[in-house]
Amino acid sequence: MRRIESPRSAGAGRSRVVGRALLVIALGAGVAGCSSDGDPLSAEPYDAADRISFSGSVEDGGKADPDEPLEIVAEDPDGRITDVTAVDASGRRVTGELAADGSRWHSTSPLAAHARYTVRVSTEDEDGAPGRRVLTFTTGGPAATATKRLAVTFGPGAGTYGVGQPLTAELSAPVKDRAQRAVVERALTVESTPAVSGGWHWVDDKKLHYRPRDYWPAHATVSVRSALEGVKVNDRLRGGRSKPLTIRTGDRVIAVTDAAEHRLTVYKNDEEIKQIPVTTGKPGFETRNGVKVVLAKERLVRMRSTTVGIAEGSTESYDMDVEFATRVTWSGEYVHAAPWSVGSQGYDNVSHGCVGMSTEDAQWFFDTVREGDVVTVENSDGDTMEPFGNGYGDWNLDWAEWRAGSALVAGSTPRGTGEAARLRPTTV
Repeated sequence: MRRIESPRSAGAGRSRVVGRALLVIALGAGVAGCSSDGDPLSAEPYDAADRISFSGSVEDGGKADPDEPLEIVAEDPDGRITDVTAVDASGRRVTGELAADGSRWHSTSPLAAHARYTVRVSTEDEDGAPGRRVLTFTTGGPAATATKRLAVTFGPGAGTYGVGQPLTAELSAPVKDRAQRAVVERALTVESTPAVSGGWHWVDDKKLHYRPRDYWPAHATVSVRSALEGVKVNDRLRGGRSKPLTIRTGDRVIAVTDAAEHRLTVYKNDEEIKQIPVTTGKPGFETRNGVKVVLAKERLVRMRSTTVGIAEGSTESYDMDVEFATRVTWSGEYVHAAPWSVGSQGYDNVSHGCVGMSTEDAQWFFDTVREGDVVTVENSDGDTMEPFGNGYGDWNLDWAEWRAGSALVAGSTPRGTGEAARLRPTTV
């Protein structure tokens, strides 16, 4: 090694010496990586079987009680646990907490019944050398008191949707407790290609919505599944079997209605493809502002004023069939053909809350958009579209508000409101 620090002569001889010395260094580094000499962290892990213990029947080789937490204790007073992973045969991970001093680890999510787990424990002795223990165990059946099964039904159903389509999860039983909600939410897995970040939001005790921070990418594949089967939610409720769901997204289609300019502009994959003169809600029937999502397309729909509390025979009453109606709220807000108001389209707002346009333009819009596409309204004097209860107003919550509806976010309070829908606005 000293030959590097005291070079011989210049030229080829020096190069050969330096080259050989560098080779010695490289080989030496490789040897040190496989030896227990020097850095203890580079050593092969020792067998930590006699230095840690597992809770109850897990250690004894019997069937573990799925209703009891998994606990691992460092028996060596001079050693500590550094890491634990516990995974069942289907890939479900058990979350847990490790004590600050490494003396103990315990699970914080429940085990599934009738499941096989593999636990990998990493340890460290008083000299910093690593140890390892791998254990497998199975769980028995649930307690007799767990009489109900919690099933999850995912929506909206297999198919291709617009980039604004949220995922939904309907529970077969209500879950009110925050800790129990966390168990449920942790078991609901969403994967997308391309990958995006997103999160669940509790709409009420039996319904969750999932959306990305921004809209889904165009032409994405999105899959959602539940890993709740066999998992304890509470003493009388355990996860049941649920059917996974895969949907796809189409082009990124976004329609922006400017109520003040009386114009609807359609963008496809961020390029403007059409401007349409429109009319929106008149005073007293203002169109809601904000982001909405296409819910359905109805070739012909009957609209009656009595369904929204307008008395029959009054100056505001109507009863008519409307063509090419694209629904954006459950209470009856549409983008549709309004041939009777063509003279006002592009100039004035005269409808009862819908976005009206010529029959030709309405047919083009009807044929261009699909469920899940985004329809926004701006510069209206109306209220903002409510986030839940009247369609998909999910995007009207900013990301911080959305995350606050998760049971897994520290300091958050799930909404669980299920806000009521406003009366149906329709057009004349």
